Amino acid sequence: MDNYKGVLVCGEMADGKLAPITIELLGVGRKLADELGEELSILLLGSKSGALGQDAIAYGADNVYISEDSLFDIYNSDAYTMATANLCKKILPSIMLFGYTDIGCDLSPRLNGRLGGGLSMECSALSIDPATKLLVTTRPVFGGNALATMLSKTARPQMATIRAKVMPPAEHNDSRQGKVIPLEDKVDPSALKVKVIEKIKEEVEGVKLEDAEVVVAGGRGMGTAADFAKLRELAGVLGGAVGGTRVACDEGWVSATLQIGQSGKVVSPKLYLAVGLSGAMAHIAGCLGSKCIVAINKDNEANIFNVAHFGIVGDWKEILPPLTEKMKELKGK
Repeated sequence: MDNYKGVLVCGEMADGKLAPITIELLGVGRKLADELGEELSILLLGSKSGALGQDAIAYGADNVYISEDSLFDIYNSDAYTMATANLCKKILPSIMLFGYTDIGCDLSPRLNGRLGGGLSMECSALSIDPATKLLVTTRPVFGGNALATMLSKTARPQMATIRAKVMPPAEHNDSRQGKVIPLEDKVDPSALKVKVIEKIKEEVEGVKLEDAEVVVAGGRGMGTAADFAKLRELAGVLGGAVGGTRVACDEGWVSATLQIGQSGKVVSPKLYLAVGLSGAMAHIAGCLGSKCIVAINKDNEANIFNVAHFGIVGDWKEILPPLTEKMKELKGK
């Protein structure tokens, strides 16, 4: 295992910039690399990757591996797996970090199957064991009711996907020095078994759910699609986004792309306002990382109160309107 050295971040780009989750990965990656006394590297794939090399260095990377091949501009499972696996076989990273995103959740198990190693998904904390110098990963289990701490004693590379907004982002320092290294190995398009037919960009009004600092979520207790409009009004006042439970999405009260939970999106806002939702474990898994959870439910035994920092027992129809008006008053709207 002595041949394996360093930390490799599998980076993502968004709108021609480093994605926020990538900056968070560079932050924790820099910390881990410093504790090990080893280098931090990042892999960026796509025609705009070269322009972001110095930016990645400023955020803490020692080495930036890039491929400006337009083949990578749209995520393709086969292409990304081949390119990343080829790099890993050359540089032999001891630790690999991915975002707990659509790309990270698809790419990490593929690489784990191809390279071996150990993989921890949806981690909320990472550290280095001082005695063994192994990666210690912490992740929620049993629907968020417990935290499991794990390490991989023998397998390399040690892989982990990280939930968004649970790690502080790296600080930008233009004085940092590093290397931008183009990948030598090319991916043959004819070898790809997967072909992307079409990419449909989700149209988002206002703040994107995953990036919102305030999320107002509703569940079965909302009752109708018209009632969900009241959640949108409050979210608009607070500069936040609206989400929903599986039931709310299945009923068509809110778009399926706004489902929060184990089979939906994971959010970690500063404020999570849960209205008329019971708090099923599958839903809680998607919002447990919120800094402050406020629940409104007329059932005082609803499970959401077990994880909420503040709770209001009562009918949301009596509580939400005056709350919204008060927020408007405080915001001067």
